[in-house]
Amino acid sequence: MLGAIGLNEVEESVYRALVSVGAADIPDLARRLTLGEYDTERTLRGLERHGLAAQSSARPGRWVAAPPGVALGALLTQQRHDLKRAELAVALLTEDYRAQAAEPAVHDLVEVVTGTAAVAQRFDQLQLGASDEVCALVTGRPVAVTGMDNVAEEQAVGRGVRYRAVLERSVLSAPTGLVELAAAIGRDEQVRVVDSVPTKLVVADGALAMVPLTTRDAVEPAALVVHASGLLESLTGLFEAVWRAALPVRLGAAGGALIEQPDGPDGTDLEILSLLLAGLTDASVAKQLDLGLRTVQRRVKRLMELTGATTRLQLGWHAYERGWVARERGARPGG
Repeated sequence: MLGAIGLNEVEESVYRALVSVGAADIPDLARRLTLGEYDTERTLRGLERHGLAAQSSARPGRWVAAPPGVALGALLTQQRHDLKRAELAVALLTEDYRAQAAEPAVHDLVEVVTGTAAVAQRFDQLQLGASDEVCALVTGRPVAVTGMDNVAEEQAVGRGVRYRAVLERSVLSAPTGLVELAAAIGRDEQVRVVDSVPTKLVVADGALAMVPLTTRDAVEPAALVVHASGLLESLTGLFEAVWRAALPVRLGAAGGALIEQPDGPDGTDLEILSLLLAGLTDASVAKQLDLGLRTVQRRVKRLMELTGATTRLQLGWHAYERGWVARERGARPGG
């Protein structure tokens, strides 16, 4: 808990024990903490340098804890000051970088990262640097980091970063697949499933992406880190296309994975489609079918999501391809 302000685990334990008893000598404190007296004294000296503990002037050999509100408050203030200085340094470095990279060379738009440790580190940095959303295509063949080892994901979600992930079906049948799925759903991540994904992919804030360059059987893994470019836009588009085609997945009561099947259009949907394809406006369709305008628009939006269409022209094409408009129109509501 107090590691963020510079205390290690032993120092925190000793300080907490000292706070709880008010004052103690070294042998007593060592027994309470099951520490050696030498280690206890050395830790107390460290706390003394931090201003968190002091030797009692009234009773020699006794140590007392400094008031947490004052002592820890001072450390927090120093940490905030150091953090602001670091933020300023990052801002200045960023400006310098932008000035040098106003017209980046082609080779600056991609990085090749080689080696298990380097790939894993860059993968963590990608997630920890995200501020809004991380999108991922997940295969059953991890390159350098498994789902169980991805600590950066939990940390990013804890900061409010949203996650959308598409798993290929083989991930769910892996030994730790359901455990990883349960953890992701427990963190309120959005998870979908497809039979297979084209490649493992991670995109952070739509500004940085990472894809593997080598197969699982490679002697040394390598990955490509892609910065803002046409290639990044293509990779982002690839994720969105796979996401639209994927099916939502959730945990069943027995702990298994339940893949939600999409509902097809009902009779009213088919009537709306037929009238729209005949050239009627949303308002005209609503009037003819005795529906609210928002109801028509909501149903059209759902059909577009169901087919993965981004325009109404595409929706019409999908309707013909799937034979929806060839079905017999049902009776009008109330008719």
